[in-house]
Amino acid sequence: MNPIYEAMQTSVFERMSGLAARHGAVNLGQGFPDFGWPDEILDSAARALKEGSNQYAPSRGLPALREAVAAFYGRHQQLDVSADHVCVTSGATEALGSAILATASPGDEVIIFTPAYDSYAPMIRRAGARPVEVALRPPEWRIDREALKAAVTAKTRAIIFNNPHNPAGRLFDPDELKAVEEVAREHDLIVIADEVWEKIVLDGRQFTSIATLPGMAERTIKIGSAGKIFSLTGWKVGWMVAAPALAGVVARAHQFLTFSTAPNLQSAVAFGLNEGDSWLEPMRQRFERARDRMTEGLRAAGFTVLDAAATYFLCVDLAASGITIDDDGFATAAVERAGVAVVPLSAFAEQDPPRTLVRLCFGKKDETIEAGVAAMAKAKEILG
Repeated sequence: MNPIYEAMQTSVFERMSGLAARHGAVNLGQGFPDFGWPDEILDSAARALKEGSNQYAPSRGLPALREAVAAFYGRHQQLDVSADHVCVTSGATEALGSAILATASPGDEVIIFTPAYDSYAPMIRRAGARPVEVALRPPEWRIDREALKAAVTAKTRAIIFNNPHNPAGRLFDPDELKAVEEVAREHDLIVIADEVWEKIVLDGRQFTSIATLPGMAERTIKIGSAGKIFSLTGWKVGWMVAAPALAGVVARAHQFLTFSTAPNLQSAVAFGLNEGDSWLEPMRQRFERARDRMTEGLRAAGFTVLDAAATYFLCVDLAASGITIDDDGFATAAVERAGVAVVPLSAFAEQDPPRTLVRLCFGKKDETIEAGVAAMAKAKEILG
């Protein structure tokens, strides 16, 4: 068997969700919301299922969705793109995989900022390349310009840049975007911009796509997700946006991964992108309220909670909260003994991973948050 997969452990999300189900625990580990989607987009998907085609869609996506993605980014991020820049994929993780396989060759290196989404490193290795970690340190999670520069070698081919950042909940500032841009341009690197959280930016902050910076449009592969924009993670509709020369190569990698994505869901996402701008602000506000409710509850229970500016995740610092066991030990004991599933951040890095932080999903109904906070308080009593 392929040694990459023989040696690979089950995803931390699958592991913690499995433990949550086994122990009847509140699942604050895996990142799926239980509110937020508008009924109109569900109705559109149902109509398309009954009235539209249920056969293979074009591999690069339905023209209507590719045009809608381009128009959406033109309105919201002032990106000058057309349908020729867009390839629809079966979720953003597949878009990332396609982008990595299309970009990295055997012997190359790809820089990732850790803690990092756990699909990056395995896909880089599957391409025959080597992931190179640049660590972000809590609680600020800032990009160190000098550390990024030092990570570049003659073998570096690309940087994967996740903004807003999962799991830290960080929105990077203009100086940090400038650091990535300067390194990419100086060394002629591709930037795979994992920007799936672009519409879950809280407290009135503004998101800037790195593709809009000078000289970056032609070297950026931008990854987006309908699942994140519309809180419909199970639909697995994502896309990548890039200059046509790059987009064509990524599309050829994509065609032999999933080939195409469910046409009724593509139709519904096109409808949502075209007609749903008014849905976005109420959804953002509800995530903000949920974050504040969870943060206040956890702090009242004695936890140190790091600030979350984006995504639907926040991090708890166990050591600062008076808990001496590491993140993995806490996560295992919390689900088994207190009835709450969280994710240890050490799963998001291989070299010198953080060992005292856990991630919680706050994209939950009030009653789920209250139950989760109560279970976290019980875990603190048991383990603190």
